[in-house]
Amino acid sequence: MGESSTNKLLQHIEEKYQGLSKGQKRLADYVVENYDKAVFLTAAKLGEVVGVSESTVVRFATQLGYKGYPGFQKALEELVRNRLNSIQRMEVTFGRVSQSQILETVLQSDIEKIKLTLGTIDHDAFDVAIDTILAARKIYVVGIRSCAPLASFLAFYLNLICENVVTVNTNSASEVFEQLIRINEQDVIIGISFPRYSMRTLKALEFASNRQAKVITLTDSTHSPMNLYSSCNLIARSDMASIVDSLVAPLSVINALVVALCMKKKKEVVTTLEMLERLWGEYQVYSADELNPLSDLGEE
Repeated sequence: MGESSTNKLLQHIEEKYQGLSKGQKRLADYVVENYDKAVFLTAAKLGEVVGVSESTVVRFATQLGYKGYPGFQKALEELVRNRLNSIQRMEVTFGRVSQSQILETVLQSDIEKIKLTLGTIDHDAFDVAIDTILAARKIYVVGIRSCAPLASFLAFYLNLICENVVTVNTNSASEVFEQLIRINEQDVIIGISFPRYSMRTLKALEFASNRQAKVITLTDSTHSPMNLYSSCNLIARSDMASIVDSLVAPLSVINALVVALCMKKKKEVVTTLEMLERLWGEYQVYSADELNPLSDLGEE
């Protein structure tokens, strides 16, 4: 969520401050100065800390335009998440959860991200992405930092389905442009980026767009800067609430892309896999030892 929207809470407090009661002004002062602490407090506890009643706290939240204290607390969480470092953000998200509940909470959160993605993804854009990839002479895939494994995963499977797949090496800006130097209108580039958005990925998409290549993006929002140059946006929900970027939903969308492409190119995929099976056997890629490392232990 952008800085302007998360600052609305502080903006509301500033706008309404003069009209607040003495107790509510004390609350406002405390929240502005200690929002990282206030976010953990119930209405009753916040009142206790500031020295006002719980009902004063609830009225304060309503006065600011929120639907009771839960609405106010949610706005407070959004503000805090955007202003704290990764470890502090994780504390905000999971601080009230016991260790035994963390596994369930994180997995449940990822399930929710996939459900939200399923409810909002543009099916037409998905179909356009499939057609664009199938029609491309060359397919470039770019993703940086935590998105690099997503780019590698997608490129690995695209390589089994399509010819001429390039995972753009993103170690330096100059390398990126050197690899894209021959991109043109017959090609497609797939850019994967989630907050914090990568400027290097954005520049790669801009360069490709200027060369008339098709641009497909996989990102978290229609407002993402990645969509500036794209002809096709795939939106998957991510959660940057903690030090770990939740990229489960984007990976699900990638899986769907791979399955859809396989279904369109069944014959080619079967032929490729049969050839690989022969090669793996011929070159002993998967040896008997690797497949069953314990089989010979009894013979020693």
